[in-house]
Amino acid sequence: MAQQLSDAVGTLSGVGPARQKALAELGINTVADLLTYYPFRYDDLQVKDVNEIADQEKVTLKGTVASEPVLARFGRKKNRLNFRLLIEHDVYMVTFFNQPYLMKQIETGQPIAVYGKWDAKRSSLTGMKIINPNNADEAFGSIYPASKSVRQTTLQKLIKQAYDNYADLLVDIVPPALETKYRLLSRRQMVHDMHFPASQDASTAARRSATYEEFLLFQMQMQALKKNDATTNGIAIHYDNDRLKAFIKTLPFELTHAQKRVVNEICLDLKSSQHMNRLLQGDVGSGKTIVAAIVMYAAITAGYQAALMAPTEILAEQHANNLARVFADTGVNVALLTGSTKPAARKTLLAALAAGEINLLIGTHALIQDGVEYANLGLVITDEQHRFGVNQRAAFRQKGGQPDALAMTATPIPRTLAITAYGEMDVSEIDELPAGRQPIQTTWVRSNQANSALSFVRQQIDAGSQAYVVTPLIEESETLDVKNAEALSANLQDYFGPSIKVGLLHGRLKPEEKEAVMAEFKAGDLQVLVSTTVIEVGVDVKNATIMMIYDADRFGLAQLHQLRGRVGRGSKASFCILVADPKNQQGIERMQIMTKTTNGFVLAQKDLELRGAGDVLGVKQSGMPAFKVGDPIADLNVLQVAQQDAHAIVQQADWQDQPDNRALAQYLKVKLAAVGTLD
Repeated sequence: MAQQLSDAVGTLSGVGPARQKALAELGINTVADLLTYYPFRYDDLQVKDVNEIADQEKVTLKGTVASEPVLARFGRKKNRLNFRLLIEHDVYMVTFFNQPYLMKQIETGQPIAVYGKWDAKRSSLTGMKIINPNNADEAFGSIYPASKSVRQTTLQKLIKQAYDNYADLLVDIVPPALETKYRLLSRRQMVHDMHFPASQDASTAARRSATYEEFLLFQMQMQALKKNDATTNGIAIHYDNDRLKAFIKTLPFELTHAQKRVVNEICLDLKSSQHMNRLLQGDVGSGKTIVAAIVMYAAITAGYQAALMAPTEILAEQHANNLARVFADTGVNVALLTGSTKPAARKTLLAALAAGEINLLIGTHALIQDGVEYANLGLVITDEQHRFGVNQRAAFRQKGGQPDALAMTATPIPRTLAITAYGEMDVSEIDELPAGRQPIQTTWVRSNQANSALSFVRQQIDAGSQAYVVTPLIEESETLDVKNAEALSANLQDYFGPSIKVGLLHGRLKPEEKEAVMAEFKAGDLQVLVSTTVIEVGVDVKNATIMMIYDADRFGLAQLHQLRGRVGRGSKASFCILVADPKNQQGIERMQIMTKTTNGFVLAQKDLELRGAGDVLGVKQSGMPAFKVGDPIADLNVLQVAQQDAHAIVQQADWQDQPDNRALAQYLKVKLAAVGTLD
């Protein structure tokens, strides 16, 4: 049978069932996976003159073994391998730690090349690996993400074997016109130079070509999904406009211009027979929940059910309470389903849901579990979109006849990230705060000023307010000098005395314990709530006017902004106090920008520039693609060009049938076959 790039990696020599399983854990299942398992850095293996080497520089030395290797063992499973290396007329000591198996490769009088770290004071080398001095391909050594089960050397050998056996099957995927336009390498040359570059320039050119190819393929998938959504028969929700207008008039406040705009955008999508897949972005306190209420009511007036999924039970319960009040006089039946719902109540609720008696179901991921059947689900809303993986969002679409999907997030995502994380979605933005919201005054103090800040907190509490105090860790850590929640709550109770009650909330508490503490705080029985970031999202206590954050430099800007948004939710002036001793200029800059702006989009863009996409969104939670080569921040211009090119390709009629696009179409067909989005 003819070889194919889709051949299982087990077809290569040296790959038995155990190794195949270990490779699968690295995401390597096929030969194609192996060939595109690119190095994350290169070691410069070119031999250097000893006189040109700086102290602690990683270098390759080539010479002759001048003494028998000596292996000394010390401690449990620790050993040291020494031998002398003759280079011209001088002798240098080479030491390998914990690599006793290298003894077989070290023979007196034989030439050898060793890569390692140079110690100028001792004129010695701490060896890292022995390399083949006759192999010209190893001018630059590729270093791959490895694991305990799969060593570097194993990956290097398998990739070499795969390239030698399958290189002829590497055909260009990028259309020839784009390859010429951007002066890209052929795919075969690109893969070769990613793994076996002869020079720094060769590796740079290969990485440039691989980055564009990766971004183009990703954007083609996004465009195909988007086009599929546009042609998929969704639900045309013909809502009762008069009832909807009457409902909006009953609200105790006027909608902002931004809220009106996004309500119109979403309602247009509801009416359309095309499937809605929209992201609603809004800064902390911008009024996303009331927008959600309006569009859910629209769907309900057309006879459909709506569902709202939140990432935590606290947030789900808060939504249920708030929306029950909003819909109090409308006849809308609101229900709450979480993991804590008792079996008997759950059974009754599920029966009512299946019978269509519940109009709006609010809950956690319990909403998409087996056994939860909807009578006529028309609209699904996920709150705090970045907290749910792609699979969870997809599961909801299977719960009805392609219900319209609206995702909401209060984590502002800069335009630069929206085109990667949510490239297949339409984006609506609430970029205006409701009237009457007072900007939160933010102050940064060093830890030696924390006591004066606490005296201010006491004044606010004495005036009837409540305070959050946030810390990054739960208990003592040997590695980080940070205030921990348990010790901090005890210290604050001592500081404030018996007249002020301090509560503690952290991630290791059981759900019912969290609920009890939060209920006490909401009721005003606790004046101070010490917490880790479990209070980050959506918690709404209008009497809380102070947010004090210890070790604030340990949090990202977007996270600090989320925490700050827990206060300022009532009519009183509110304050955020950042306690931090940043160790570098970047840390100082982050604290300063927090005091200068309360605009979440400005902060999100800054966070992105300072920390990168993975840290801002949390790659695993967000469904944000983990690119192998490209960096969506550093290579943003390439990403944007790739998006424009992908859009231009799919706009062409029958683009898949054009000869120049066939390899690209075939790639996408394989990639998207699972979700049936490309014929």
